[in-house]
Amino acid sequence: MSLTWIITVLCIIVATLAYVLWNYIRIRKMPEGTADMVNMAATIRSGANEFMKTEYKTIAIVVVLISLVLSLFVEKTSGITFIVGAAMSSCACILGMKSATYANVRTSNKARETMSIGETVKVALCGGSISGLSVQAFGMLGLVAVLLIWGGVNHQTEGSGLLIHLQGINASVMRISTYSLGCSLVAMFNRVAGGNYTKAADISADILGKIRNDLPEDDSRIPNVIADFIGDNVNDIAGNCSDLLESFVATMSATIMIAVILFQKFSIEHMFIPTVIFPVVLAGSGLLSCLIGMLYANVKKMGNDPSHELNLATWISAGLTVILGLGASWLIFGKIDAATFETFGWKASWLSPWICAVLGLASGVAIGSITEYYTSSDFKPTRKLAEMAPEGDAFVITKGDAIGSRSCLLPILMIGIALFISGKIGGTYGIAVASLGMLAFVGTTVSIDAFGPIADNAGGLAESCHLPEKVRVITDKLDAVGNTTAAIGKGFAIGSAAFATVSLIVSYVGNFTPANSEMILNIANFTVVAGAIIGGALVEYFSAILADNTIESARAMADEGDKLLSVPGVLEGKVRPDYNRMIQMATQGALRKMLFPSVLAMLVPALGGFIFGVDFVGGLLIGATIVAIPRAIFMGNSGGAFDNAKKYIESGSLEGYGKGTAAHKSAVTGDTVGDTRKDVVGVALDIFIKTMSTVANTLVNVFRNFTLIR
Repeated sequence: MSLTWIITVLCIIVATLAYVLWNYIRIRKMPEGTADMVNMAATIRSGANEFMKTEYKTIAIVVVLISLVLSLFVEKTSGITFIVGAAMSSCACILGMKSATYANVRTSNKARETMSIGETVKVALCGGSISGLSVQAFGMLGLVAVLLIWGGVNHQTEGSGLLIHLQGINASVMRISTYSLGCSLVAMFNRVAGGNYTKAADISADILGKIRNDLPEDDSRIPNVIADFIGDNVNDIAGNCSDLLESFVATMSATIMIAVILFQKFSIEHMFIPTVIFPVVLAGSGLLSCLIGMLYANVKKMGNDPSHELNLATWISAGLTVILGLGASWLIFGKIDAATFETFGWKASWLSPWICAVLGLASGVAIGSITEYYTSSDFKPTRKLAEMAPEGDAFVITKGDAIGSRSCLLPILMIGIALFISGKIGGTYGIAVASLGMLAFVGTTVSIDAFGPIADNAGGLAESCHLPEKVRVITDKLDAVGNTTAAIGKGFAIGSAAFATVSLIVSYVGNFTPANSEMILNIANFTVVAGAIIGGALVEYFSAILADNTIESARAMADEGDKLLSVPGVLEGKVRPDYNRMIQMATQGALRKMLFPSVLAMLVPALGGFIFGVDFVGGLLIGATIVAIPRAIFMGNSGGAFDNAKKYIESGSLEGYGKGTAAHKSAVTGDTVGDTRKDVVGVALDIFIKTMSTVANTLVNVFRNFTLIR
């Protein structure tokens, strides 16, 4: 029966990838527009491709080295599955980025040709759906391949490295864990490098255009503007794809690992296969739901309210996931006896995993709505922030900080309540399933999130290619919607990271707990407390590295941009600035500074475990998670509020204070501060804690065999 389920899920994956390929071909066939638009789009595409090509040379070296270490010293096939994970993540983010660089100019051209918001939305969403559906399909494809090639998951401990044999290594669990680790590594590199690239370019362009020279946003005379366009693709598309794919894979992996732990504890054979197969089927149900939701958005005639259409696609995907998840829960667990459910601590028999999944899904939707309230200019917090702008920079920054801090409570409350109820209803397995439930329709979430940077690029192209004002009105409306979807996407990414990390921590504790014993990590133990304190401090250190790197790159690019602007004829619009110089600076700066913070997330838990043991690493994970979640929410929401407050003023909504006024410049200062927060630090923190947790799960049995201080 389990093979039938796997084959069914594989068919859904293949159908989804076929739809993705069809959309990609369809986008490519659409006209790009004027000669100026064609040239500008080609420059963006070339710069993005060059960045990814250069970045992946470094990633490939690191992947090969780590895979060798895993195969030689941990488990012989784990190096292969690590490479598979890195490959699946890479495929999703490269395909997503390439589709976005084709969709942006075609979105702009569709607005130019039709002057229709509905028609333009469909092009941007078509490009976004390639990213979103690829994330879920490739994430599942790799996992299903691992299960099929190595005959599923075996609860017997039998793994061995090529050079050494460690006690307690379960080969099938190690393959699942290292597959997830491969996804984590690529996500970390993409987020750190992409964040530095995009915000160094964006901040330097804002400094040059809005503060030093009073030029319009996205003006083609600003040398940094093309690098800014490229950054939207390498971070907001490629980085976000690998980020959410990693969360999605991590939750599936954690659920399967917990199923193995539960078998080792209770030894109930007829419950093992169902608990292993359910997360794969639930994820497959979600993928099918996302495919239907995106198909609906593709064929439906859209009106002039993009938000309504995007929300409808989300609700269709989420609703179908709930319905199909209920059917999967009944088919997989419906015939198991009540005594088994009591042994596992499932309070609602076969409904328990479904209820937990729905709790996770509902909390994800709620976190998105809360994020929208605190970051959208349609609501009070961001409007109040804009009203502070006439008072100066200090008022803007202080009010933005207050909004960011205030916005932390409700999302974390939702996460805490969902985790508590899930644990009560479904035990440790329920917590993992709740995490997966939140991400089960990630394909639609990422599709709509990717809509934002595509619309943003389309608006920038309309401005820099001097298209009619009516075109810019359409792209600005899409951009405003995209800002909201991007903010919601960041909230969703952080919330999903919290769930995924908790699942991974539960799995980690279970992996070092002796069979037939209660899973306990004693937080009164001084070793655990020491790890927790260091873990919290590590989050702050990681944040500082990213912020420092970004602002240093931005300053260097702004100074170089000033030199290029001083070239005779550039400011007059008679001579095109040297865009390639700025693109090279952004690429070199990002890639030079990505290695240390990316590797830090892998080295710290590895070294901590080898020196101080499993309890220290458990504390490290808890401390880092507790500090990182509110920090990431604060960063994302304060940054989103700063951005939309600036746009609120630019739209003329704050009477008497428009573009070029002192109030506008204060809002630009706030946006410059917020850029690093929301697009560099906030989005990288969630990967930081997930990567540490995945490394800990991979090496937990190594720590049990080798610890320096016992």
